[in-house]
Amino acid sequence: MAGSVFDSPLFSKLFPAGDAGRLFTDAAEVRAMLLVEGTLAKVQAELDVIPQDSGFFIHRASLEIQIDPSGLADATGQNGVNVPGLVAAFRKAMEAPEHAQFIHWGATSQDIIDTGLMLRLRQLLTILETDLRTVLTELAHLADTHAETPMVARTWGQSATLTSFGAQAAEWGHPLLSLLEELPTLRDACLMVSLSGASGTASALGPKAGDMRAAFAEALKLGDPGRSWHTDRTNVLRISDWLVRVNVALGKLGEDLIAMAMSGISEIDLGGAGSSSTMPQKQNPVVPSALVSLAHQARGLNATLQGAAMQKHQRDAAAWFTEWLTLPQICLGAASALTQAAKQVAVLSPRVDTMLQAAKDPLQLIHAEALSFALTQLMSRPEAQAATKALCQEANATGTALSELVAREYPTLDASALFDPAHQMGQAPEAARVFMQRLKNL
Repeated sequence: MAGSVFDSPLFSKLFPAGDAGRLFTDAAEVRAMLLVEGTLAKVQAELDVIPQDSGFFIHRASLEIQIDPSGLADATGQNGVNVPGLVAAFRKAMEAPEHAQFIHWGATSQDIIDTGLMLRLRQLLTILETDLRTVLTELAHLADTHAETPMVARTWGQSATLTSFGAQAAEWGHPLLSLLEELPTLRDACLMVSLSGASGTASALGPKAGDMRAAFAEALKLGDPGRSWHTDRTNVLRISDWLVRVNVALGKLGEDLIAMAMSGISEIDLGGAGSSSTMPQKQNPVVPSALVSLAHQARGLNATLQGAAMQKHQRDAAAWFTEWLTLPQICLGAASALTQAAKQVAVLSPRVDTMLQAAKDPLQLIHAEALSFALTQLMSRPEAQAATKALCQEANATGTALSELVAREYPTLDASALFDPAHQMGQAPEAARVFMQRLKNL
């Protein structure tokens, strides 16, 4: 098995990371850091911190020069970070020592790595937003189409009352819609440059440090934090939390689809499930299972990432290394889950006949709660509950439908709509339509 399923050709279709996968490669990291170094030099030249000719030369070179990540491995292993090796390789590749001496002026490795990370996270969020909107559009279509398709709701794994499949689709969609609504604020609050120097004091950047950081942020179209955040990982944690909640919401979808596709129930058509190596009759819920497993992985990794946010002093290498081990997997896990979910909901459809058959339970016990309230027309609430429980026990014992027992015991009770699934879904149809309208209004 590969060290990471997201980089594995064997598992690439089970856990596809899509376009996001290209953001978390060595080449993408080096390219992002070169862009950061070049932009920093350009800004410093414009502020007369370094010679203008050197700043513009460095900036242009950062866009043209290619550096092989494998060539930085020895220096990274020795230094613990890749920036010293990158700066040395960049200076050598420029073949202009009079300009190259001004690369990385006043910055520290963490400034370059963290700012490069923010550039990649910005691209990640853009990719995920597209897939998130795709999933929501498909769920809204299901909610609208099946707003009034009766379905048995289950609590504690058992039949409870009636809902609609449209309301179920809305239940899957609302958390995802909330996540979509959060994105603008998340971007504004968390995608920040880092430019604070060795210990976070910006001492080597000189008196123009604040102006330099603001111009640096503007040039990269990122936020200006107004301070050092070397050991304050709040921005990273907030983005990670958003990604994990994507996984959890899609994991809930996966759990429900697995249950709805169980043998003997099969209320859902997954649109081409997986096959068994020995049992030709099986249609395994492969994608839903992948969604659940990705949610489990994300929650565990996020706990580790949160622990790494408790950093010692002004820089903490071990905590930072832990972030490198966990955050990319969290990012790719969310990307994989959204990629799979988008494919799954596009081909998902309810088995309406099966749902109706379950809703029309021969004993009609699904309507017990409604009956207990209807009987309050004739007696107190506690008495109605006790009477309903006794009728349910008799229905189970004799195989007699609840409606027949009610007609015999309470002939004056108007039960014309009591045992009709179309009249016992409560606000479920409206809930489905509210979700669809909420998405339209976004």
